Amino acid sequence: MRKWTVGFLALCACLWLQAQEKERVSLSIAHQIRNEAFGRNSKVMDTSFYLTDVHGPRLTGSPQIKRAAEWAVKQLTDWGLVNAKMEPWSSSFGKGWECTRYVAMMKTPEFQPIIGFAAPWSGSTAGDVTGDAVLAVINGPEDLDQWKGKLKGKIVLTAAPHADELPTQPLSVRLTDSELAAAAGAPDPTSGNPSSLPLGFVRNAPLNGGGGARGGAQAGGRGAGGRGGRGGGGNNFRAQLAKFWKEEGVLVLVQPGSGSADGGTIMGSGQVLRTAADEAPLPTAIIANEHYNRITRLLAKNIPVNLEFDIQTKITDVGGSFNITAEIPGTDPRAGFVMVGGHFDSWTGGTGATDNGAGSAIAMEAVRILKSLNLKMSRTVRIALWTGEEQGLLGSRDYVKEHFADPANMQPKPEHGKLAAYFNLDNGGGRIRGVYLQDNDEMRPIFEAWLEPFRDLGASTLTIRNTGSTDHVSFDAVGLPAFQFIQDPLDYGTRTHHSNMDTYDRLQPDDMEQASAIEAWFVYNAATRPEMLPRKPMPKPGAGGRGQ
Repeated sequence: MRKWTVGFLALCACLWLQAQEKERVSLSIAHQIRNEAFGRNSKVMDTSFYLTDVHGPRLTGSPQIKRAAEWAVKQLTDWGLVNAKMEPWSSSFGKGWECTRYVAMMKTPEFQPIIGFAAPWSGSTAGDVTGDAVLAVINGPEDLDQWKGKLKGKIVLTAAPHADELPTQPLSVRLTDSELAAAAGAPDPTSGNPSSLPLGFVRNAPLNGGGGARGGAQAGGRGAGGRGGRGGGGNNFRAQLAKFWKEEGVLVLVQPGSGSADGGTIMGSGQVLRTAADEAPLPTAIIANEHYNRITRLLAKNIPVNLEFDIQTKITDVGGSFNITAEIPGTDPRAGFVMVGGHFDSWTGGTGATDNGAGSAIAMEAVRILKSLNLKMSRTVRIALWTGEEQGLLGSRDYVKEHFADPANMQPKPEHGKLAAYFNLDNGGGRIRGVYLQDNDEMRPIFEAWLEPFRDLGASTLTIRNTGSTDHVSFDAVGLPAFQFIQDPLDYGTRTHHSNMDTYDRLQPDDMEQASAIEAWFVYNAATRPEMLPRKPMPKPGAGGRGQ
């Protein structure tokens, strides 16, 4: 009986809070935001064009990301935001890189152009190079001797082939009502990680969520150990293997795309993150699985395969890594501020459209909407676009450590108490369907009230579960209210995630406009709410937060 009474009282309190929050919601402002976000007034696709077609890809440390950042700073300034700048972060990154030429073909037994791209931080070939293909899968130090003295002048395929299953599911999907309902339900306490959902928690979802996991997992993995290899001692063996390839006189390393991508889609990211002291690695190409598999089938039948590559890259000094920030000043300097953003950097197979030009363009559009409507907000609105996310949330981690608290000691800095919330978008270009509450159940009645005016646009789901591996985690790790939106996956996991097909064409204007409206609305409400948003308890020093 007592448990029932406590539960009933909690429900009543939740309903009262939701009703109170609904009274504060201005449907007039919601209507203005929708009018500005949709159709002729929208600028989100134009912003996406400049971030992708004009300035993409945006590898951290590259000349392209610097040019893209300079454009973004100017655009934010032109829209009337203040303090727009490229704010340096101090963590050591390494060197910049860009590819200026990639040509690949099979010469014998028959000519075939090879779909592919140079792996980030790959070195250059000595002009056009031609060599016989060799399949040499090396999983550990014990495999080195069998290849010693046999690879000079060869083009080496580094992983075993794999036969992809015939696709029987649609490439692009939206979340169904049943999937959203399942996500909104209480987590199963008997599951391995009951409070956590991956980004894109349904079919066709990406293998991992964001930069901390996915960038690190792929970096150097395929070229070092092969598909499903034993790894042979991690970074030490990867360094040993890189030295072995060079000493043996290998011309080019060739890797297949990751995952189960087919139809010419190649999912692949970078080699081991280079430090300033590293030497340039061998030229490395990531190629379409279908083309990779053809070569290995020919070799299995002892039919010689002759390949030609011309890979030209530039490795440059970074000259300082940075995040991009700008502000809409609030009317009350004592009220604190709200932040909105996403990661600005990308990998290089495509132009970084869904990962994460979309999140950056939507954040920029959200602040443009708020500024163009000249809405009065007591709190300052600060946009932040992060770099180094793909290499482990480097930009946002450094920003949080500099502005809010160091996770190692959890000693709050002055701005820690002033941040109302951080809202993040980084799961492709699909429309917003709801919000991850990040284990903060006090947010439920608040977000329910905020979502109500956008229920007709498909946004209504709240899940207590958290999601990780993208930049909101850096904030959550030091006890700040930070949230990631639930999005329709579309073809993020099947076609665009870290792939050569991650281009402007995969962005859906209606979805981008819907997400821009909802993000602007959430920021507005957080910037005008009389009270700060509820917070979870401060983590213990060294806890590092969940889901990283």
